[in-house]
Amino acid sequence: MNAPQNGFEQKPLHSSARLISYAVAPPICSIAQDEAAQLVQHLGLTQRWNKAVPALYRKSGVQRRGSVLLEKEDGEPHARQSFYPIRSDEKPYGPTTSERMLAYGLHSGPLLLRACREALDKSNLPAEQITHLVTVSCTGFQAPGVDQVLFENLGLPATTQRTHVGFMGCHGMINGLRVAASFVESNPDAVVLVGAVELCTLHQQYSEDPEQIVANSLFADGAAAAILTGRSQKQHTWEIQSSFSVQISNSHDLMTWKVGDHGFAMTLSSQVPLRIAEDLKKPLCHWLSQHRISIEQIDHWVVHPGGPRILDGVIDSLQLHSDALAASRHILANHGNMSSPTVMFIFDEVLKRNASVNESQRCLMLGFGPGLHAEALLLVKPQQAPQ
Repeated sequence: MNAPQNGFEQKPLHSSARLISYAVAPPICSIAQDEAAQLVQHLGLTQRWNKAVPALYRKSGVQRRGSVLLEKEDGEPHARQSFYPIRSDEKPYGPTTSERMLAYGLHSGPLLLRACREALDKSNLPAEQITHLVTVSCTGFQAPGVDQVLFENLGLPATTQRTHVGFMGCHGMINGLRVAASFVESNPDAVVLVGAVELCTLHQQYSEDPEQIVANSLFADGAAAAILTGRSQKQHTWEIQSSFSVQISNSHDLMTWKVGDHGFAMTLSSQVPLRIAEDLKKPLCHWLSQHRISIEQIDHWVVHPGGPRILDGVIDSLQLHSDALAASRHILANHGNMSSPTVMFIFDEVLKRNASVNESQRCLMLGFGPGLHAEALLLVKPQQAPQ
């Protein structure tokens, strides 16, 4: 691709949505991965794979992850939670979906509220200026939803327009940011609050299926929020300049997320990294070429860590340096896969690692979800003027 070295002056992209603040919120309590493996063994979730669970959990790339179900930070793993009972003839599959949804209703709102409050504080805007609210979640259903918790506790105007992005999986926050950017494009005075919350640990499966065991080893809870507007801001902000979506061919059954009688069940085929490695680069490069940008001109990569092999698949497909996804691996190791909010945790880690960089920067945010679909955003930060 013969892209110019300086794409900023060559062809301005069409969106002017500015991300003026964001925040992330992990659960208060977390558990080390080896302790999580001990908990699974204690509950007797799998007979055939029980001895292999510690090794499978170590290979996940996760070292620690948070859960709203943990009632204390320390102590024996099995004594730190009371939601999941030991497998028995009476409860061979654990809590029912109804019981899990009650827990979702109890915990999802407070966790998302923490992230939204911090994002509002950082924006220096009063809640009364929010015109639109976009919520994102795939791990629970309730009505009124988490939006009601935000209305009651943040002081949002009663006229705030609501949109919910539901059941889209790990790239849900990218879809939510795209929706927010569209609101801003149509009305530059709009101020949009986007909030994503996932309680993945509500869906621990009592299963012998290897794919379920792998999923159980990866997922965690978390929330994130962002505020977008088209208004001019004094602070140095990122602009969402373009978005991208592509369905990976012949992959509709490789990643699924379905409602069952005992929680939501995920399938995550070992073929997913290979399909990403084979089919991602061509459409992604075509999208970037429309804006006269090449892969090599992306300064920062925010890639959702569906698992370590998915990150490997992205590196292989796009021929990135192995360190390009270091922030993604760091978040996977320290927080696990939190589904939709995870990209904002990675974005936060990227910015922390590059806090002293003042020149123009490009960031590509990329996630994968059931379908198999890839979703991406291109964010640009103009050069900071000298103080």
